[in-house]
Amino acid sequence: MASSGGSGEDDASKLDLFHLIKRFGAYVTFKIGDLFSLSFNNLDIRTIGAVAGLAVAIVFTWRLLRSPNDAQGRQRKRQGATSSNTGAGTHSNASVVPSEACLPSDESRAQNVVDEFFQPVKPSLGQIVRQKLSEGRKVTCRLLGVILEESTPEELQKQATVRSSVLEVLLEVTKFCDLYLMERVLDDESEKRVLVALEEAGVFTSGGLVKDKVLFSSTENGRSSFVRQLEPDWHIDTNHEIVSQLARFIKYQLHISPYKTERAAANVFSAPSLELFFGSV
Repeated sequence: MASSGGSGEDDASKLDLFHLIKRFGAYVTFKIGDLFSLSFNNLDIRTIGAVAGLAVAIVFTWRLLRSPNDAQGRQRKRQGATSSNTGAGTHSNASVVPSEACLPSDESRAQNVVDEFFQPVKPSLGQIVRQKLSEGRKVTCRLLGVILEESTPEELQKQATVRSSVLEVLLEVTKFCDLYLMERVLDDESEKRVLVALEEAGVFTSGGLVKDKVLFSSTENGRSSFVRQLEPDWHIDTNHEIVSQLARFIKYQLHISPYKTERAAANVFSAPSLELFFGSV
């Protein structure tokens, strides 16, 4: 009778473990689905590391789940041997606590291990820039209203101020892309003010942007002509008319405007500022 009871307990334990593993498997499958919902074209070193580490997490969790059940099995055997020596009455009093009592604790531990491993990792600004620019390698961008606080050429005759909030994004773009800045100015002094402001802001210290890539023209059409000659992957501008004119020639454009405007074309995106487009503020 004792061996029959022990066999029944082992079968119940195996059934409990089976259901636990089944639930855990469904949980991990859900997590894997979230991970691989990303496009393989956008996988980076962190994502690949997460995939590689998944195997480690599964093995670790399996060992964590198996250990309590192994210990319970050994405990049942020792108690079964003791009960066979002390009689049926004692065997009844020494019955093992049902495995269901420890099931919630085991499942909770398993979920905690997986949750800890799959904590969302916030992508770096550099990763966001590459993703948002769709791997584009050449970018042209106007200065007024995007990089500079000023919004008209007349203001540049008095001062030029680099927007502090855009600096981090600008430097990340220069690391990844061949960036050209351009603007319409009314005199040579305005050009000098702009170059001095960019230099003092540290734009030229990263090595990705040099003064020769800051272009000036006397007309808005001159800026449009620069863009067409350079043939960038992206052009960033505040002038809706220029954006509309260039839509046929440039792969992607970003229209910077504080107001929501009608989309010029399917390949034209819009945002209130450059930093907001990349989500850095």
